[in-house]
Amino acid sequence: PKRTRFRKLHRGRMKGISCRGNQICFGKYALQA
Repeated sequence: PKRTRFRKLHRGRMKGISCRGNQICFGKYALQA
């Protein structure tokens, strides 16, 4: 479930992103955060 992680982390906040998939999220959400 790679797509599910992005949706749940993106909707919740940087909490999930910083905990999991920070390598993939950091590239896309790192600029937004």
